[in-house]
Amino acid sequence: MSEQSPQGLLLAGKRVLVTQADAFMGPVLCEVLEEQGATVIASHDDIADPDTPQRIVDQAGQIDALVANLAVPAPSTRVGDVSADEWRDTFASLVDPLPRLIKAVLPGMREQGHGRVLVMGSASALRGMKRASTYSAARGAQMAWVQAAGVELAPENIQVNLIAQNFVDNPTYFPPEIQENPRFQERLKREVPLGRLVSAREDAQFAAYLCSDAASCFVGQVFPVCGGWVNR
Repeated sequence: MSEQSPQGLLLAGKRVLVTQADAFMGPVLCEVLEEQGATVIASHDDIADPDTPQRIVDQAGQIDALVANLAVPAPSTRVGDVSADEWRDTFASLVDPLPRLIKAVLPGMREQGHGRVLVMGSASALRGMKRASTYSAARGAQMAWVQAAGVELAPENIQVNLIAQNFVDNPTYFPPEIQENPRFQERLKREVPLGRLVSAREDAQFAAYLCSDAASCFVGQVFPVCGGWVNR
């Protein structure tokens, strides 16, 4: 994305709430959203707590866009060994917050006549992966929710979409010790047509676009951002 004048900033005058702003894509999202003119409300609260979504929305005040940045360390359990606790805890962190967040932001977005909801998801639900049944199922549930919520809310000028990412540089899933591992570097060359990780800023810049008025035509869409990984 090219450098823009202050008058051309994508998010000038917009107020954007980012959940889990200290994890996953949170820090770079906040940085890029602010660069694009947004007033960012960065929440560091535990979004899995059932009472948190309403509280952070109430504290934020007017919200033009909600970025549901949700992440947990991905379990790598064999499908036959997945425990009830693993399944329940993963869904509690990645899926259960979504209806609570939308319930909290909808009244304000309806009153102002517009809104954006963007879920930072994962492409793991778009391509089968060994030892990822719990995580992929939760990320797939996010996609199904976004598609359904998106078509329901589009007539109210509230767009709901999702970035399905993988092989994006972030400390939650690709910390330095992983990136420096020769086996990972070989995997990157083998599985990702781009031949490298998508940079965090590339991902965040696309997120900023989807939060902007320019992205008014996207309804319940899932956008893979993964360097072509889902196409292999």
